[in-house]
Amino acid sequence: MAISLTRSTKSFAKRLGVGAMATVAALSMAACSNGSSGSTSEESGESEDIQAVEAENTSDADALPTVVPGKFTVATGEPAFSPWVENDDPASGEGLEAAVAYAVAEQLGFARENVVWIRTPFDTVISPGPKDFDVNLQQFSISEERLEAVDFSSPYYVTTQAIVSLEGNAGADAKTLADLKDVKFGVAVGSNGAAVIEEKVAPNQEIGVFNSNDDAVAALQAGQIDAIVTDLPTVLYLQAAVLDNGVVVGQFEPVEGDGDEFAFLLPKDSGLTAPVTAAVDALRADGTLDALAEKWIAEGAGAPVLK
Repeated sequence: MAISLTRSTKSFAKRLGVGAMATVAALSMAACSNGSSGSTSEESGESEDIQAVEAENTSDADALPTVVPGKFTVATGEPAFSPWVENDDPASGEGLEAAVAYAVAEQLGFARENVVWIRTPFDTVISPGPKDFDVNLQQFSISEERLEAVDFSSPYYVTTQAIVSLEGNAGADAKTLADLKDVKFGVAVGSNGAAVIEEKVAPNQEIGVFNSNDDAVAALQAGQIDAIVTDLPTVLYLQAAVLDNGVVVGQFEPVEGDGDEFAFLLPKDSGLTAPVTAAVDALRADGTLDALAEKWIAEGAGAPVLK
């Protein structure tokens, strides 16, 4: 069996048709409402203040060098998958990347109705050249090679190591790290998985090391191991598209410097790189990004943090 475990369009396309992971209520990120026409004089004063802020935000948004003036054009994949975009409908704001896009748009001063979604392939947008979007998010990880052709914002999500198993296997129903002591784990050689398992679990059984994730999957299906530890996006992909009766057991607590950093991709030398980065930084600082990851990855995708 040959499977691709990168975040390419090709690999995620294999997830098409697989049942979406749990869908939860849409985020409330609508832009500020207009003031009431029936307000009292004091209320009117407050309303004027609010309108002044809205006007300032609108003015800021209009001044940004977007591909369509006054609009924030956001690109995603075709199709886009859970938990990043729910039901292939980014305009719903459901899914981590759809929700983060609207949060950033709001930070920049764009009303929700001024966010425009388009679809692009994954691979071609990494190449140099003009783009028809302001930002693109499809789990693009920041790399030095890609930075030669495109810009990236600061990261909105950092991957963690996670566990995928099969129903009925040892540890498949684990709720804590202590529940994983007797699990026979498998990892791909050269990955961070083995070190994370030793540090977090200190299992009683020797960790199986395989030449690739493909081999680890074969060992899991053959009953040679109970579970695989690899990065969370790959775990979600394996559970959704590769494994029959696959179970996402959970994820480990993130470790700084360990894991891919997903960020907004922008055209090279875009005038929006700094404003978008500032918006992402503000959302990280006020806890919004953590809350969205908890909602759409930990809860929505069934990948709780194991402690």
